[in-house]
Amino acid sequence: MRSSPSSPSQALRAALLPLLGTPLLALAQTAPPPDTTLPPVVVTGNPLDSDGIATPNSVLAGPGLVLRRGSSLGETLSGLPGVSSSYFGPNANRPVIRGQDGDRIRVLNNAGATLDASALSFDHAVPIDPLVVERLEVLRGPAALLYGGSAVGGVVNAIDNRIPKAAIDGVGGALELRGGGAARERSAGALVEAGGNGLAIHADVFARKTDDLRVPDFDRPVDGGGTERRDRIVNSASDAKGGALGASMQWDHGYLGASVDTYRNDYGIVAEDDVLIRMRRDKFALAGEWRDLGGPIRSVRARLQATDYQHQEVEGTGEVGTTFKNKGSDGRLEFEHAPLGDLKGVFGLQAEHARFEALGEEAFVPSTTSDQFALFAHEELKLQGASRLSFGARVERHRIESEGDAGAADPKFGDALSRRYTAGSAAVGGVWDLAPAFGSGWQLNGNLAYTERAPTNYELFANGVHIATAAFERGDAELGKEKGSNLDLALEWKSGHDRLRAGAFVSNFSNYIALLRTGEPDFVNDEGEAFQVYAFQGVKARLSGFELEGAWRVLEGARTVDLEAQLDAVRATNRSTGEPLPRIAPLRVKLGAAYGLEGWTLRGEVVRAQKQDRVPDDDEPTAGYTLINLALSKRLAWDGNDALFFVKLDNLTDRLAYNAGSVATVRDLAPLPGRSLSAGLRVAF
Repeated sequence: MRSSPSSPSQALRAALLPLLGTPLLALAQTAPPPDTTLPPVVVTGNPLDSDGIATPNSVLAGPGLVLRRGSSLGETLSGLPGVSSSYFGPNANRPVIRGQDGDRIRVLNNAGATLDASALSFDHAVPIDPLVVERLEVLRGPAALLYGGSAVGGVVNAIDNRIPKAAIDGVGGALELRGGGAARERSAGALVEAGGNGLAIHADVFARKTDDLRVPDFDRPVDGGGTERRDRIVNSASDAKGGALGASMQWDHGYLGASVDTYRNDYGIVAEDDVLIRMRRDKFALAGEWRDLGGPIRSVRARLQATDYQHQEVEGTGEVGTTFKNKGSDGRLEFEHAPLGDLKGVFGLQAEHARFEALGEEAFVPSTTSDQFALFAHEELKLQGASRLSFGARVERHRIESEGDAGAADPKFGDALSRRYTAGSAAVGGVWDLAPAFGSGWQLNGNLAYTERAPTNYELFANGVHIATAAFERGDAELGKEKGSNLDLALEWKSGHDRLRAGAFVSNFSNYIALLRTGEPDFVNDEGEAFQVYAFQGVKARLSGFELEGAWRVLEGARTVDLEAQLDAVRATNRSTGEPLPRIAPLRVKLGAAYGLEGWTLRGEVVRAQKQDRVPDDDEPTAGYTLINLALSKRLAWDGNDALFFVKLDNLTDRLAYNAGSVATVRDLAPLPGRSLSAGLRVAF
């Protein structure tokens, strides 16, 4: 006899209730507050606004985002299912999704390109501060092709309301203050929004300052061999600030608006004791939407932005060693067509132009000009009940031009070159409602994708010593497109606050572009320093893994108790050599619990990362570790206002731990944060 829809929940409660007498174990940070009802997930990266779209995704917003906020996107997202970080110390920290990093992860701001230099080098930060982000989304599957065929690993979209999309009546805003932690953070962010009579205005500002990150005592390698005992990461302080002003005109069937924003960040490079990155980014954006047009086109969305990015690497003497510039623009035009029976969808075009310059003696990539033009489409077909199919396709035309030695400090890049690529990607996904067979709340998700990625400027034209990796890196101007196929499946169950998800994936590449050691004699510079030689090469590769997660409310009423568990792993192999691929996160386990009463929530978390000894020959294993984190929060509400106060105690046992995703040259210099106490307050009015 088939079990009733509530049977999974009842069985779980019966099994877990005896645990309530034990101390709190943990709460995975993605958990919502116990008094929050879980709505269907609507990913704004999907313009069809469908819930349960056919893609593995994670969404952070509201109190869940406030409690997770770090100083970087990588730190904020790390720990979500399948998501880790590159961790070049606390300041430069890009997301890594299912073992994929760099250009394979498309980082967006309001669906627009960031046009920075963060994918070029591990020590380059993403110029987005989580303090002013309202929502973070991790998107994969057919909908990801709307934003870039290079997003082999997925899309990270940081969303704010700097161009208001909906009418604002009156005045509102928010203030957030944070302090403490292992870096002795002092940060504040504020936003104000006002509107009326069809006009909406947004303004925000933030500032964040940190000291060198405090860590458990460790033996730090020093130049010339040997070690020194340290209790902090040398040269890891930072000073970031920024703000934005935006406005839009609203009418019954759309809006049109503009914004300007600026970002400044001065931070230390942990690989060098006295080098500072001085980062500056300014951006201007236009956006609009026209809805309910009638006829075959239901709505039109458009976005255009211009970005001016620069950072200088400043030596301890005050001399500028290298300057990186990236100045460009990108735009997209998106059309939603009228439903064709049960089929609805969008199609559009996207264009991007960027002028990249690397100036100085330590530049290892020549100045380049890149142009991209793309056509894309995403369709969704409703089937019986809640089941649906989705389809995505994208064709991109790339042109990348190197200036060679023109303007280079040293003649090492050769003649000017131009490379052109046409890359095509397609994906199909499905959500199948299993309620008729298994009971309410069960569904099966699946995605099958073929992707092509054009090589980047550094994969094609690099030729020089890269200080961040302590290697001589050489590109290959004859590289072909990276080609891969991906399959992922997931079984999900949801019922109120309770949920289960079990998923697995496999990705195969016929021309995976990897930076590999050549075995050539070391390159010796003018100062007599020797550097191993690495080259970008296309190899066969496979990445596979699984993600398990569950959440259960085991006590409901005036008091609530929620439990969570999470397990994920990635296995990545260079099939051309049989070696593992580098910088892959180990198997990770999280166990958690939260106790709620009258707006108070006591949370705990135990995080276990296993030893990562599956590494290539030129890397070293990373030891496993167990971290315990605690948090106490209080939610208040009055006269339409609300506030969240929290205190966090991280790494309770002061455990020395290292990130397996860090590049080998910096891993031993930059342990994870030690025991720390922090507090924060967010007030919305």
